[in-house]
Amino acid sequence: VQLVESGGGLVQAGGSLRLSCVASGSIFSFNTMGWYRQAPGKQRELVADISSGGYSTYYTDSVKGRFTISRDNAKNTVYLQMNSLNPEDTGVYYCNASPVRPSAYWGRGTQVTVSV
Repeated sequence: VQLVESGGGLVQAGGSLRLSCVASGSIFSFNTMGWYRQAPGKQRELVADISSGGYSTYYTDSVKGRFTISRDNAKNTVYLQMNSLNPEDTGVYYCNASPVRPSAYWGRGTQVTVSV
């Protein structure tokens, strides 16, 4: 099992980041994939997900119109383009299947910090 997230960093409010996640085939293939966020002191939440064929997407209300999820099935990679970032977007971002099993393996995530 492999989940490797990358692309996070420190950015000013209004800026953009593009996250990437390479997943092993056992997780990626035939699964809806999601990006999750864990803000400081809060539970991890689903931010966006994309169906296995890439035709259907979901976004939580707070990121609609600012974030775009996509996937490249040939590369077992899912992306999250994040624009117009604000401090409330700060957190550790993870990818995984959606929905995710309670006992699922999680990668290390990638830290996103948005400064005012």
